Amino acid sequence: MTKPLTGINILVTRPAHQAGNLAAMIRATGGMPVLFPVLEICDVKDPLPLLDLIARLDEFDLAIFISPNAVNKAMNLILTKRVLPPGLRVATVGQSSAKDLKQFGISEVLAPTTRFDSEALLDMAELQQIEGKHVVIFRGDGGRELLGDTLVKRGATVEYAECYCRARSNADIAPLLQAWENNAMHAIVVTSSEGLRNLFDMVGDSGQFWLKRTPLFVSHERIVQVAKKLGFVDVILATTGDEGLLQGLLAYFDPGAGVIVGSPQKP
Repeated sequence: MTKPLTGINILVTRPAHQAGNLAAMIRATGGMPVLFPVLEICDVKDPLPLLDLIARLDEFDLAIFISPNAVNKAMNLILTKRVLPPGLRVATVGQSSAKDLKQFGISEVLAPTTRFDSEALLDMAELQQIEGKHVVIFRGDGGRELLGDTLVKRGATVEYAECYCRARSNADIAPLLQAWENNAMHAIVVTSSEGLRNLFDMVGDSGQFWLKRTPLFVSHERIVQVAKKLGFVDVILATTGDEGLLQGLLAYFDPGAGVIVGSPQKP
């Protein structure tokens, strides 16, 4: 029985430590994942503010973890210093982060079940009446301000705990450019706006012709908007998570859908 993604080469741009599950799922359906991380996740240069906040966790009513990276970076550090206060409520924006929190023994997690972003978390009933509460948001450097700003408007006191940094990868683009030249790159998966901008910059003028014309699978409407501004021709919005991205790929490359597999050619 032919696997549905046989012969399809798919560029997976997640950080190296987060790409394994999606890569395995692509292989299981016959595809070939091409791992090309466009982001690196690093420790913060100055950990003292984070350590100070961890020491003061008893002051907070709610801890929000923005991403799986925030969960893993923060929780690994927290548990070397102390246990979580028993009265501290924990929330996150996505189910992947919620699963990671369970690995640290935190089973009661407030998280959206449909859309997975700050807006969805803010829509939950539990965050409507937040006046007088003290909230800490664990995130990467320079994250979005929407969540914190909205909670402040609702009467909460908010502090940010930056527990990791993001940096553009130094991955070698030569094999990627060669794959396009050989008509051997058929799809791209990108899961953050920052990652998409990094990829665009990394491939440079020599690669942007092919990049913008290769089917791009993304996990959020915000990335769609960035892709359109950059000039991408074929942008597919999949549902969030590895399963959603895989389903988007399977639907697109279904032989019955009449999709012609092939990278664009320069005139």
